[in-house]
Amino acid sequence: MDEARAREVLAAARVPTVAAGDARLLALGENAVFAAGDLVVKVGRDAELLERARRELAIAGWLAGAGVPAVRAAEPEPRLVDGHPVTVWHRLPDAERPAGPGDLAELLRIVHALPAAPFALPPRELLGGVERWLRLAGTAIDPEDAAYLRERRDGFAAAAAALTPRLAPGPIHGDALPRNVHIGPHGPVLVDLETFSADLREHDLVVMALSRDRYGLPAEAYDTFTETYGWDVREWEGCSVLRGARETASCAWVAQHAPSNPKALAEFRRRVASLRDGDESVRWYPF
Repeated sequence: MDEARAREVLAAARVPTVAAGDARLLALGENAVFAAGDLVVKVGRDAELLERARRELAIAGWLAGAGVPAVRAAEPEPRLVDGHPVTVWHRLPDAERPAGPGDLAELLRIVHALPAAPFALPPRELLGGVERWLRLAGTAIDPEDAAYLRERRDGFAAAAAALTPRLAPGPIHGDALPRNVHIGPHGPVLVDLETFSADLREHDLVVMALSRDRYGLPAEAYDTFTETYGWDVREWEGCSVLRGARETASCAWVAQHAPSNPKALAEFRRRVASLRDGDESVRWYPF
């Protein structure tokens, strides 16, 4: 789904007060995210994401009731428009500053203290999207690279299932990065709830450890994260397993953009090569 197609769906959705031509594109990934007036509209890549969109709205309602600072839904149910799930959200005030690792850690402490949700949350299917992302990549990627990632997926899925956690399992965000935190006038707010799950709390902490190792997060920034949260997941023997699973998923996620984005294809090849070589020092980049 490119921007033009996403705007077509946005226009067909006929969300009150939202004019597709005037909406500003904020992000384009599995969802196209548009801002218009006091609303944000998310257009999902395909109908397979409808159930996830429905669950995300339910999670938003639950977090609101629990007093967790998180984005709020403007409509309680998703729309299915021309085969694309569409959800509507209240737009947050402009950010007062960029979110930092400490802000993220503060919110994770709140989320990790929550009891079980009043409805079923799925486990964190970190590797669940690999097959779909590779399918979307099609012939743009080397079939041997796709087979390699499938083999890694199966190996890490089995290893992750056998882990003994250090923390009590429960609700997690699932994609715990500072980019999913918005700093408003009343402090940090959690956004992008679509990966909310019930699983090992360590999933949320490995993300920042990988950011330190692969994406150039400064060591002092990572230290702020661990000091604010109160624990460094790298002390846990299962950290390398969850890290390997997330690296596998991150490679496959990039692959889906390869057919239409040469930079994505180049980054995909860089990432796969570093995994094949076992070189954990190779820097990974956004594209």
